[in-house]
Amino acid sequence: MGIFKPRYLAIAAFSILSLALLPQLGNANSDRNLIPYVATPDQDQKLTSIEILNALKSNHYTYIDINDEFSNQLLAAYLKQLDTSKSYFLQSDIEEFQQYQNTLDEALNKADLRPAFTIFNRYQQRVEARLHWLLAKLDEGIEHFNFNIDEEFEPFNENSGWANNEQQLDDLWRKRLKSNVLDLRLAGKADEDIVELLKKRFEHQLHRLQRTSSNDAFDIYMNTVTQSYDPHTQYLAPHQSENFNISMSRSLEGIGAVLQYDQEYTKVVRLVTGGPADEAGDLHPADRIVGVAQGDEEIINVIGWRLDEVVNLIRGPKGTTVRLQIIPSTAAANQPPKEISIVRNRVQLEDQKAKKQVINVPIQQQGQSRKIGVINIPDFYMDFDAYQRGENDYVSTTRDVRRLLEELKKEQVDGVIIDLRNNGGGSLPEVNSLVGLFIDKGATVQIKDRNGRVNVLSDYDPGVVYDGPLAVIVNRLSASASEIFAGAIQDYQRGIVLGSTTFGKGTVQTLVPLRQGQLKITRSKFYRISGETTQHQGVVPDIHFPGMIDISEIGEDALDNALPWDTIRPVLHRKSGQLSPYIAQLLKRHNQRIENNPDYQFRLNQIKKIQENRKLSTVSLNESERKKQQIDFDDWQLTVENSRREAKGLSKLNSLSELEKNSTDKDNAANDPYLMEGAFILNDYIALTDKQVAHNL
Repeated sequence: MGIFKPRYLAIAAFSILSLALLPQLGNANSDRNLIPYVATPDQDQKLTSIEILNALKSNHYTYIDINDEFSNQLLAAYLKQLDTSKSYFLQSDIEEFQQYQNTLDEALNKADLRPAFTIFNRYQQRVEARLHWLLAKLDEGIEHFNFNIDEEFEPFNENSGWANNEQQLDDLWRKRLKSNVLDLRLAGKADEDIVELLKKRFEHQLHRLQRTSSNDAFDIYMNTVTQSYDPHTQYLAPHQSENFNISMSRSLEGIGAVLQYDQEYTKVVRLVTGGPADEAGDLHPADRIVGVAQGDEEIINVIGWRLDEVVNLIRGPKGTTVRLQIIPSTAAANQPPKEISIVRNRVQLEDQKAKKQVINVPIQQQGQSRKIGVINIPDFYMDFDAYQRGENDYVSTTRDVRRLLEELKKEQVDGVIIDLRNNGGGSLPEVNSLVGLFIDKGATVQIKDRNGRVNVLSDYDPGVVYDGPLAVIVNRLSASASEIFAGAIQDYQRGIVLGSTTFGKGTVQTLVPLRQGQLKITRSKFYRISGETTQHQGVVPDIHFPGMIDISEIGEDALDNALPWDTIRPVLHRKSGQLSPYIAQLLKRHNQRIENNPDYQFRLNQIKKIQENRKLSTVSLNESERKKQQIDFDDWQLTVENSRREAKGLSKLNSLSELEKNSTDKDNAANDPYLMEGAFILNDYIALTDKQVAHNL
C-alpha cells in the first residue's frame, strides 16, 4: 500500500488488449492468403481464470454477484472491447452471440472459456476478411474515388448500430478507405505512393492478425472480466507484468509518455515531467498516436495495434529518435494527422524532484511587489530501497520540500504556491508527511477496506515548517496522492485550492501473483478527513481555472465501471484558518483581472475552439472542403496568437511557421497564465487578510 497511483501511472501497457499485432515478422506480402489461427483455451488459461475469479470474489473492494445480470453486462463490454467502432461484426453476429447473454456467468464459474473464444475467433475472421477487402480495393486503384462530391464519414461510428449486411459494411469501409487516401493526399503524397503506403499498412495488419495466439484471446476476455469490477482492476499477462515492473522501477528509456488503448487508438494519458516528450512540447495528454517510425524509416501505422506492441515500438535506446504521427486532442475530426519527432532519453529521478522558483507580483503601491514562492512537485517520490536499508539521507518528497520551504523563508517570500498540476500520485507515506509540513499535527486521510474497516493516517509531528499564506494548484491530471494533499489542505482551510477538478482516483490496488502473470486488484478506497471520498468526484477547487483536457476522455468519471463517490464519518479536526469568507471577494477580483490578461484570454480562446472541434464527429470527403477547413483553422490559429501578441506589445507574425520559431516566449513562468493568476490570487488573499488584521487591531 506504499505506492498508489492512477491506472495510467501504474503501467504503460495497462489497457485491455486488442488485436494480436506483433512486431515486424518476415515479409507480409507472402502471408496474404494465410488461414487465421483459431484460438482455443488451454488448461493453464482455465486454471488462471479460476484464480482470477476467486481473487475477485474474495479480495475486491466491491462484492459483485456473478449472475445473469453480470453475464449480460460482460457480453456487452466484451463486444464493445473487440469492436468499439462497430466496423467488423454484423448485426447477425450480435444476434447469434445473444445465446451467451445469460450463460457467461455459469461458464466463468466452470472455467469454460469456449464462448469467449468463439466470439474472439469470429472477430478475427471478420477483421481478416475486411483487410482482404481493403487490399482488393487498392488493387483496383484509387482513381474511382470522387473527391468532388459532398460526402461525410464518421471515423468512430460510436453512435451507430452494427451493419445489417455486407453491403452496409462495405460502404462504411469504402468511406474509411477514401478518408485514408484523402488524408495522404492532403499531406502531399502522390496517388501511386498512397496506394503503396496503404497496401503496406494493411498487409502489416494482416500479417500480425494471422499470428494471433490463444493468449491474446485470453488476455482480452479476462481483462473485460476484471474491469467489470472497476477500471483499475486488471489482469497482467506475463509480458504486461514485465512492463509494470519497468514502470515502477523508473528504469525505462523512452519518451516519458504514459499511454492507454482507446477505441483502436493509442492515446496519451500523461507526460512524465522532465521527460523527453514533456521537454519537446509537441505531445499532449489525449493526443492519439496513429503511426510510429524509427529515425528516418517509414512510418508504420499502428491503429488497431495492441498497446504493449505500440509501447515496444516507441521505446528505445537513449539518444535515438522516434517519429510519431499523431491526431492532436485539440484537432477537429477533419484535420489530418501531425508528425513530430522526439529524441529518447532515460527519465531520471532527478527530473521528478520538487523544484522552486519565485514570482514577483506587483501591488498597488507604485514600484513595489510581493514575492510568491512556487514549489512544483511532479510526483510523490521516495527511495524505498534506501529507506528499508536504514539510510538516513534517503531521497523523499517531504525532505526536498522541507528544504525548499526553508530556502524560500530565507528569501522572505510573502506566500507559497504548491503546484501539483500533472502530478499523478506516488508514495502514501510521503503525502501523509508532506501535509504535516503545513499543519500542526492531525489526521490526513482515511482508508476503508472491503469489510468496512477504516484506518486513519495522521501527522503526529507537532509544529509546522511553513505557516504563511498558501495556495495549491491542481488540474485534471492531478490524481491520487495529489488529491489527498489538496483535499487535506482544503479541509483544514489551510490554503486556497485553485485549478481544475482533479482526476478522481481514490482507490488502492495491490498485486496478486498468478500461475500466469499477476492480478492488479482494487482493495481499498481513500476518504478525506471531511468524510468525502476523492473517488470519482475528485477535489473541486475553491476557484476554478478552465482546463484544456477533455474531461469526457480523461478522469475517473470518464471510465466504465468506476467506483462511486460516497461518504463515511468525518474525522474531528481543528481548522487552521477561515478561507470561506474571502472566496467570493477573491473570485470577483480574479474575474475582473482575467478580462485583461492576454495569456489567459488566449487560453480561453483555445479551449473554446477545442470544444467546437470536439462537436465535429464527421469528416468531409470533399477535397476542396477539407483544404478550406485546414486553411480556416490555420488562419484562426494565427489570428488568436497575434491578438495575444498585440495585447502584450509583441510584434505580429506573418505565418504559422513563424509561430513555431517564436513559441519559446510562451514557455517561461511569466507566461504560464494559470501559475501567474494563482500568484495574483494569493497576493489578493494576503492583502485581504492584512486589511482584516489591521481592522481587528
